[in-house]
Amino acid sequence: MKTIVMVPTYNERANIGELVKQLHKSVPQAQVLVVDDSSPDGTFEEVRKLMKKDKKLHLLLRDRSVKGRGWAGRDGFVKALQMGAGAVVEMDADLSHQPKFIPALLAPLESGKADVVIGSRYMPGGKDMDRPFHRQWTSNFARYYLKVVLGLKPKDPTSGFRAFSRRALEKIKVRSLAARDPFTVSEILYRCTRAGLKVEESPIEFVDRTRGESKLGLATLLKYLGRALLLRLGPDPLA
Repeated sequence: MKTIVMVPTYNERANIGELVKQLHKSVPQAQVLVVDDSSPDGTFEEVRKLMKKDKKLHLLLRDRSVKGRGWAGRDGFVKALQMGAGAVVEMDADLSHQPKFIPALLAPLESGKADVVIGSRYMPGGKDMDRPFHRQWTSNFARYYLKVVLGLKPKDPTSGFRAFSRRALEKIKVRSLAARDPFTVSEILYRCTRAGLKVEESPIEFVDRTRGESKLGLATLLKYLGRALLLRLGPDPLA
């Protein structure tokens, strides 16, 4: 199964080199696809420099005028499928998602037990480390809200560290994903639920970023909760 690790980036120059190094160590068989929104800090330039000596590293450079975490992920999924991926791992570049957990995410896909595997902080063995109390409280509120409003069953529906089979990405029609921003995490999982895909979870230890700034604040997260309700009440996204 050809595996591609897809990493959307924006201003992650300080982290991208270390992340790529850890990815090659943890999943040496995988290709790495960085999807960068023309970062002002030159993240894409750093990736290009690394690519000169790294044949497993690839760059999809997007126009900054259409930047957005959701659209970057969507375009990254489409590109990964075009590259022949049998499995795609989606993760953040800020080192909060640790590559050492990727083999456990891929195992259920390779065995056929699951179509989607979520890196979960809230199942036995998982941890949400180093984040301040108010951010942990907000995350807990959001995950229970999403479970009720969107009918999501996973214990960690807000996790952006996930592995998808090719079949799963095709069934949820990734080319039509609408969310431009991090709400894409909820949109994708809702589509997986609607499509009847087999979703499992695997424990991870989430480490709060130590370099750079978080791009998801409390006000933004609360706005996403309202959008979850609109998503549930709207038309079937897979119709």
